Amino acid sequence: MSGLESLEHTVQLTHIWINELDEKLGWNNKARSYRLLRAVFHALRDWLQLSEAADFAAQLPVLLRGIFYEQWRPGAAPARKRSKAAFLARVQEEFKGDPLILSPREITAVFEVISSKITAGEVDDVRASLPEEVRELWPKPYAEANAAR
Repeated sequence: MSGLESLEHTVQLTHIWINELDEKLGWNNKARSYRLLRAVFHALRDWLQLSEAADFAAQLPVLLRGIFYEQWRPGAAPARKRSKAAFLARVQEEFKGDPLILSPREITAVFEVISSKITAGEVDDVRASLPEEVRELWPKPYAEANAAR
């Protein structure tokens, strides 16, 4: 694949992720779905150890990998407040100025999309890195979605 074809392909893959999330949420607002995906990526990235964040990002399409790493400070320690409420608050932080009040349902939808796109082994590793109450947002039946790929 040439450089230009690779760029076109990663844009297509990114649209697939966003469209799938938008459809799952029933929002009919792809810009908002993109913002949610980006916000969850950033929260997840800030909660993972450096090596786990890199392993996770390696499975993302190139454009989404760039979004994952956007404004990242790898020298900063992973988030210390690691509760479900803190995770939701971190995601909500990126929706300032938007009347949307996020619920666990929206976060779960993002995790479901991620689970359908990356390997079950990586999902297991990322989930294991999260506190139990945050893992509750990432439903276990992800293996079935991944097996269908």
